[in-house]
Amino acid sequence: MTETPSGKRVPAAERRESILAAASVVFGDRGYAGATTDQIAAGAGISQALVVRSFGGKEQLFLDVARRAIDTVSETFRQAIADTGSAEPMEQRLAHALVELIADRGILLSITHMFALGHDAVTGSVARDGLLAIYRIVRDEAGLGSDRAAQFIANVLLINNILTGRLHTVAETDADELLREACHDNLSRFRTLTKQIVA
Repeated sequence: MTETPSGKRVPAAERRESILAAASVVFGDRGYAGATTDQIAAGAGISQALVVRSFGGKEQLFLDVARRAIDTVSETFRQAIADTGSAEPMEQRLAHALVELIADRGILLSITHMFALGHDAVTGSVARDGLLAIYRIVRDEAGLGSDRAAQFIANVLLINNILTGRLHTVAETDADELLREACHDNLSRFRTLTKQIVA
């Protein structure tokens, strides 16, 4: 248990999740190099010393954020796959689930920053393992097969890059066309959610 500035005692698991959620936003917005444990502590409403004590430093915190993001995407896709009451084609179910993840600010952006560190021995391994885990869920559990799964994953990565580069904020015809192609009939929901995360 840890006390907040208001004196309220917080269970360790709850505190850990609040730090990870805040770190996901900060890493998503600023990338690994631009993020600081001070910014993450401010987002979580705790001291910087407590962030370091809980995770041992920025590198370990980033790895835990990356794993949390991969786990969140995996679980979200599995829930969409398990929704047997839906009449939508599987790709559409997965696409809707992906776009809804934008509401969890930092999840998709953190994954993109994780891939950017693919050269790092530890982070690169987490990134590769995570991408392959998601690919196997889409290929095997969703039953899309290798070709359709690869196309779907390519679209996931495109949407991640659109978010990371903030292409969705550009008032330009080609940018709008690319966004429309990436999101298909999820474009309206994508625009609604991204309005909430653009600083």
